[in-house]
Amino acid sequence: MANAEQVLPKKGPSLVVQLAMLLVVTAAAVGMGWLSGGYLKGAGGPESVPAAPENQGKTEKSAASAPGIGPTLVALAPITTNMASPTDTWIRMEVSVVYDAPQPQAMTDDIHQDLLALVRTLKMHQIEGASGYQHLKADIEDRAAIRSGGHVKQVLIMTLLVE
Repeated sequence: MANAEQVLPKKGPSLVVQLAMLLVVTAAAVGMGWLSGGYLKGAGGPESVPAAPENQGKTEKSAASAPGIGPTLVALAPITTNMASPTDTWIRMEVSVVYDAPQPQAMTDDIHQDLLALVRTLKMHQIEGASGYQHLKADIEDRAAIRSGGHVKQVLIMTLLVE
């Protein structure tokens, strides 16, 4: 049998070699990060296209400069009512409507009343989660488009609060 004093412990790599390997691995990681960042960033943004010679010096008139032409944003009155189920749950919704051109106030009032009737029939499980919100927005846009005869291009839900 050998004494414990006679058995020599195995020696691993020296401290200098370990530090050198750590520096090599760190340098490789920094280099890969720099290359990946350059690849993801790309060479630059999209290049601007020069104006055609026949359009130089001309500017387009925006739709905002001509009154009564172009899309119109109309904010509806806030809708506050209780839901169909559970009946003690209240919902408040602020909605704006984008028309293709200015429309009479009566059409806006009809859309508001139709959306109020829709919201009163909602149940809590119908509007839960992101998909519920998307379905609600799609339903509101469909009903507004039908009520306006296709003049509503988009419905913006500014606030949706359920209490």
